[in-house]
Amino acid sequence: MNKIPISKPSITAKEIDYVNDAVTNGWGPNCYDYLIKFQKEFASYINSDFSIATSSCTGAIHLAFLAIGLKKDDEVICPDITWIASVSPITYIGAKPIFVDIERESWCIDPKKIEEAITPRTKAIMPVHLYGNVCKMDEIMEIARKHNLYVIEDAAEGLGSEYKGKKCGSIGDIGVFSFHGTKVMTTGEGGMLVTNNKQIHDEASVFNDHGRSQKNPKMFWMESIGYKYKMSNIQAALGLAQVERMDDLVNRKREIFSNYKHLLSSVKDIELNNEPAETKNSFWMPTIVLGTSYNIDREDLFSYLKDNLVDYRPFFYPLSSLPMFQDKIENSVSYSIFKKAFHLPTFHDMTLDDQIRVVDLLKEYLGKK
Repeated sequence: MNKIPISKPSITAKEIDYVNDAVTNGWGPNCYDYLIKFQKEFASYINSDFSIATSSCTGAIHLAFLAIGLKKDDEVICPDITWIASVSPITYIGAKPIFVDIERESWCIDPKKIEEAITPRTKAIMPVHLYGNVCKMDEIMEIARKHNLYVIEDAAEGLGSEYKGKKCGSIGDIGVFSFHGTKVMTTGEGGMLVTNNKQIHDEASVFNDHGRSQKNPKMFWMESIGYKYKMSNIQAALGLAQVERMDDLVNRKREIFSNYKHLLSSVKDIELNNEPAETKNSFWMPTIVLGTSYNIDREDLFSYLKDNLVDYRPFFYPLSSLPMFQDKIENSVSYSIFKKAFHLPTFHDMTLDDQIRVVDLLKEYLGKK
């Protein structure tokens, strides 16, 4: 019996051909050809004016905060449930993440909690489209405009999701994406920053290139201390092939989720990823939240799945519960939901038989509890 992984990318002849071409010919005067094409095609897909490909989404987030002028002791309002990379770059600068609770239905940042958390030190809001679920962007943007705050839209897990016809990541002042091997599309490792603000793009570009400005033709002249989060041309070749297949990749994610939803329809007292009428969910990671009728040890469930060769992934811990931050147990949704939430395997070439096997194992386990 084969092990069913939690996720893996879809690689076709197109990706292999592009990467082979980049390896063979992408040097000297051609060393940025795929990078330029990838940035252009990705910006077109998202419907943003500017894009910067990076070595990771973490790098893109760091560049975003540098570009808006985030400084030591500034505050950024973030959801308590997200991956650590959403907030680590805030701490790089000496600023402070302010964790607020998530909504029970969407698992995304609660706009009502945002307003309550604003102080004179607040510089930005970072909504995160968690597991493909979509934030209430109209409410968030209204709050941001009212208080003159930037919105850094973390769409690392929301690539392909939409809010009122707009691609997630295209609505805030800046959008950031991840191309890790588990994501909807991949460059192996990598990320992207998008924006419609030329000044932000230009500032981020300088920070991304060791402090060098394209406006200054003097070679090896730095105008400031910068960083190097640049993506390689070879990675960009893989990314270009993937973004050209984006509709197929997203549609397949949605098909896999639909299969799970049908297979799990007889299981009572569970909650799956939501998709309100004004949204489209890419369902990056099919997620189950068990209701109060289940009294289970999440680690025991994971051991059961592992013993049966099915990979698993736990729901994120509240970031404020981690040792480097201060507990915020008043974020009651965040502190309760993760204990009974987990993700199901999803990958492009997953078969229906694979999904049936996963669901049958889950039904068998829950039936004993």
